Amino acid sequence: MRLFVSEGAPGSLPVLAAAARARGRAELLVSAVGPEECVVPFLTRAKVPVLQLDSGNYLFSTSAICRYFFLLSGWEQDDLTNQWLEWEATELQPALSAALYCLVVQGKKGDDVLGPLRRALSHIDHSLNRQDRPFLTGETESVADIVLWGALYPLLQDPAYLPEELGALRSWFQTLSTQEPCQRAAETVLKQQGVLALRPYLQKQPQPQTYFSEGRAVSNEPEEEELVTLSEEEIAKAVTAWEKGRESLPPLRPQQNPVLPVAGERNVLITSALPYVNNVPHLGNIIGCVLSADVFARYSRLRQWNTLYLCGTDEYGTATETKAMEEGLTPQEICDKYHRIHADIYRWFNISFDTFGRTTTPQQTKITQDIFQRLLTRGFVLQDNVEQLRCEHCARFLADRFVEGVCPFCGYEEARGDQCDKCGKLINAIELKKPQCKVCRSCPVVKSSRHLFLDLPKLEKRLEEWLGKTLPGSDWTPNARFIIRSWLRDGLKPRCITRDLKWGTPVPLEGFQDKVFYVWFDATIGYLSITANYTDEWERWWKNPEQVDLYQFMAKDNVPFHGLVFPCSALGAEDNYTLVKHLIATEYLNYEDGKFSKSRGIGVFGDMAQDTGIPADIWRFYLLYIRPEGQDSAFSWTDMLIKNNSELLNNLGNFINRAGMFVSKFFGGFVPEVVLTPDDQRLLAHITLELQHYHQLLEKVRIRDALRSILTISRHGNQYIQVNEPWKRIKGSEADRQRAGTVTGLAVNIAALLSVMLQPYMPTVSATIQAQLQLPLAVCSILPTNFICTLPAGHQIGTVSPLFQKLENDQIESLRQRFGGGQAKVSPKPAVVETGTTAGPQQIQMLMDEVTKQGNTVRELKAQKADKNQIAAEVAKLLDLKKQLALAEGKPLETPKGKKKK
Repeated sequence: MRLFVSEGAPGSLPVLAAAARARGRAELLVSAVGPEECVVPFLTRAKVPVLQLDSGNYLFSTSAICRYFFLLSGWEQDDLTNQWLEWEATELQPALSAALYCLVVQGKKGDDVLGPLRRALSHIDHSLNRQDRPFLTGETESVADIVLWGALYPLLQDPAYLPEELGALRSWFQTLSTQEPCQRAAETVLKQQGVLALRPYLQKQPQPQTYFSEGRAVSNEPEEEELVTLSEEEIAKAVTAWEKGRESLPPLRPQQNPVLPVAGERNVLITSALPYVNNVPHLGNIIGCVLSADVFARYSRLRQWNTLYLCGTDEYGTATETKAMEEGLTPQEICDKYHRIHADIYRWFNISFDTFGRTTTPQQTKITQDIFQRLLTRGFVLQDNVEQLRCEHCARFLADRFVEGVCPFCGYEEARGDQCDKCGKLINAIELKKPQCKVCRSCPVVKSSRHLFLDLPKLEKRLEEWLGKTLPGSDWTPNARFIIRSWLRDGLKPRCITRDLKWGTPVPLEGFQDKVFYVWFDATIGYLSITANYTDEWERWWKNPEQVDLYQFMAKDNVPFHGLVFPCSALGAEDNYTLVKHLIATEYLNYEDGKFSKSRGIGVFGDMAQDTGIPADIWRFYLLYIRPEGQDSAFSWTDMLIKNNSELLNNLGNFINRAGMFVSKFFGGFVPEVVLTPDDQRLLAHITLELQHYHQLLEKVRIRDALRSILTISRHGNQYIQVNEPWKRIKGSEADRQRAGTVTGLAVNIAALLSVMLQPYMPTVSATIQAQLQLPLAVCSILPTNFICTLPAGHQIGTVSPLFQKLENDQIESLRQRFGGGQAKVSPKPAVVETGTTAGPQQIQMLMDEVTKQGNTVRELKAQKADKNQIAAEVAKLLDLKKQLALAEGKPLETPKGKKKK
């Protein structure tokens, strides 16, 4: 067995103490790792401690590891012990995490630290007193004692946080703390620094939810409707902020064109991964980069940060040549065609690029060649002969995407020549088993070609130093950190940066004029060239790391190129380039129970969404609601219907419409006077708390979670209206009518706040609400950190109308059928070619197309794990087509090779 622990990681304390139980009963190797090292390969977040069993399986919760060690020692578990372990995980740990964070990270002391824990500590003391035994479950220590002791030790080892009145707790704690295994564990983890040893670890963890003296956490889950208790100080601050009104808003920052960094301001540069120009983006592509980045860009502008958001189409490379060949167009014609398609799709989705460019520009050539020359002169470029696949039939070296075959690592049968889509590993095309030319399906041969390599091993130390400075305090997503660390753990290797193609950035080096730069080398340079086409002063963004915060959005498969290849290139170029500070990578979005497939008609692609009759903002909302943060997620038509009808129509839309209609119906369209009661003041504080939580989440680019805060606020608003019933009070006494006015005035101000919070997510709906409420420009353009009165008494609103429409079951079922694909279409049977007669070029091309199409059909059926008989029938058709093609080309027929029998 191997136990992975980390200095300063609180969970390491109990497992090291418990490990003493297993000594002599099993061979145990203890390894110290960094807190960010992801030991468990299938976890998306780094986690320690971890116990790797001899079977290869992992345990990675503290209680599970400790329980395993105790079981090895012959201990028999019981219900009371399990109950304590459950209590520790669900009640003690959340409160303890908040207390430690307050003490170690925020520097708070006294009751601010101890307050959240008092109830839990009292519970332990009461339990020990009640049973009159020295340990939690009896006369001898159990795994529950070790787990709870290890959790509490960093805090309670300071006598100031071990209340004197809890005598049984003090005796229990001191007894365990004097045991040798516990003492050794404390020395190993805390290194005689006490609780401060936890600071490096805790600083890298997300801030725990806030706990109050009642022991409840503030939750922003949609289902939570009960409001937490707030302090009088929090309530008073919220009332003061409310009363300051919109005069407290900062002045609007002047518009720039072009947008350029400003000294003394926060300058935010945002990029979306450049989509390949050769295809139409599906919903997963859209949420993975452009839509996620758009939310953050819009939020950044609402914060009055100086923001430039850019993207463009990635147009060079093999993929473009392949697509051009398929469609019978030149590469440039393909680029022009699909660039327009991409631009139109993103325009419909209301993506707020400051500039949307492309990589087939003179600026791209100039900047790429400059970076290359700087790398070359500094000794970071190598030359070597590369064994490459060459198709003799097509008379050309085959670039990676012109080859496919069986992955040498996982056995996936449709791996590309550069990367396996199944296991994600990078591949050299010659490593593929059973390679095939994608154009003619013949088997290529291996030949040698001279190429250039980026000397990544030579740059590795620089990269490590940069990462060491960048990652602490940054908002790299856990999957991005894990991917880069796994590359570095395996050791970097020289990476080929040239290809035998014509469509690409030319290599400015004698002897390599017939080659172009590999798209992985120069695609990320596209951000620079797109900015250079936007403004001649592009270097103020891209050679200004001291003043620019660079956020880069992508799906996880793009992480190595943004977090490793480009940083190495830029560091080696030694030209003060701005490098990514916050790398935001999503997991994958699937479609219903499978994957998006254009060829099979499965899934919604960008150009199809606008034909569904569902507005762009509804698509935006649902994609962001299910954004794959932390793990893969799936688009579901049924779930989309439910979320639209419940969260948008019945919750958000219902509240905003009612608030506006009460103003129109009961007060002639003018906002009534608000006279706050204590209950209203508490509501102000709750709205402020949720607004601040929204800010905290979006500042950490937790886009999906921040959306829940909007829905929570509207849910509070609905509950407020329902409890106070202004439609009844308006008919009552003068006091009742005044109360109806207060409720209506406060509700419509909540609606105004929601319209601004909603703007990054649903910009059209946001603008509609703001037009209905006649919000001033400054209110629409700035999102404060406190809930303020933006619609004072006497403000006149406009005409109020419903915001959302119900999605019907039959409508959604029709769309599900439309985008659900179907049985693979049978390829039309081509004309029979006479034996021994060589057909004309058109006939051969037609048959080649049919072979390619039928091959795709077979691969797709295999990927779907379709019925074996169906696959066999389609394979038979494919073999027949290949036979006809061979005859058409005048080739002798080969005897089919069968599988060897065992």
